[in-house]
Amino acid sequence: MNLRIPGPTPLPPQVQQALGQDMISHRGAEFAALLDEVTRQLRRFLQTKGDVFVLTGSGTGGLEAALVNVLSPGDCVLAVSCGVFGQRFADIARAFGANVQQLDFPWGQALNADAVGQALRRYPDTRVLLTTHNETSTGVLNDLAPLASVLRSLGTSRPLWLVDAVSSLGAVELPMDKWGCDLVISASQKAWMAPPGLAFIGVSARAWEFGAQARCPRFYWDLDSVRRYAAKGQTPFTPAVSTLYALRASLASMAEEGLPAIVVRHHRLAEHLRAGLKALGLRLFAGEAVASPTVTATYVPHEMLATVVQQRLVVEHGVVVATGQGALKEKLLRIAHMGYCSMEDVDHMLKALRSVLQQ
Repeated sequence: MNLRIPGPTPLPPQVQQALGQDMISHRGAEFAALLDEVTRQLRRFLQTKGDVFVLTGSGTGGLEAALVNVLSPGDCVLAVSCGVFGQRFADIARAFGANVQQLDFPWGQALNADAVGQALRRYPDTRVLLTTHNETSTGVLNDLAPLASVLRSLGTSRPLWLVDAVSSLGAVELPMDKWGCDLVISASQKAWMAPPGLAFIGVSARAWEFGAQARCPRFYWDLDSVRRYAAKGQTPFTPAVSTLYALRASLASMAEEGLPAIVVRHHRLAEHLRAGLKALGLRLFAGEAVASPTVTATYVPHEMLATVVQQRLVVEHGVVVATGQGALKEKLLRIAHMGYCSMEDVDHMLKALRSVLQQ
């Protein structure tokens, strides 16, 4: 099976093998060593000297954890959205009583840093800013470096900056400390080449200051508790031990390859796929300048339904892709090329798509 959906992604052989290890005590020295090794590697990929925690849960759970630890009901939040997952971040904040002002950009386009700066001046009481680094619903990567400059220009009055990096970290540069991100969230089933079940969260010193004043209810996602247990090499609750084994194995291979090489590999895969799709006469949803290096969205021909193409790819060729979301469900195919993916995988997918379209 050629799995080309935006998560979960395929597992390398060494990761599959790691999953077969036996259980250990999550209150013992062996688990403490496992957690420490994984945390140290994640800190390198987040490019931060701050705290990094591993939570047992989904990427959406990580987003909720980030929010409830810095928000109080009624806080003004500016949520920047250019797709489904930017909208989800905003919806989570609303669910916990935040006063959310939403800045929407057209689907298929990236955020504009100057427009975000103007919105922050329009809402001077903004306490928290929400952005999505990589929007998998549209295949768009938001360049956050210009936004980092805008936020630096605000000095101490800038809001706390939360970044959804669920589908970008591990494949794309995101220097947390250099850009001044306060909370960065990712998840194991994307570019990290591990099974679902773990969320990662980087926390700045400034985020802890906001957290000390936050009044949102929290128990399972209480980062103060996570930090106390992490100091002992433990987690507050039972962790996903097997997924941690798998993550350790994938991080070891990623560290050996190195982040610069990983970034280049993902860009080459994305460029190769986009060139192949255009050769088939298909139109890409996102412009080349903002196209994601981890997932590509492409229109199907007008006379076709995306779900029909998707089904035939699975049945006839063993290729699994995603369709669009919301109103774009029958118009788009979303094809992932993140994590454990090769040129051969991309070529196989393109050959299968060519066959289905020709028929």
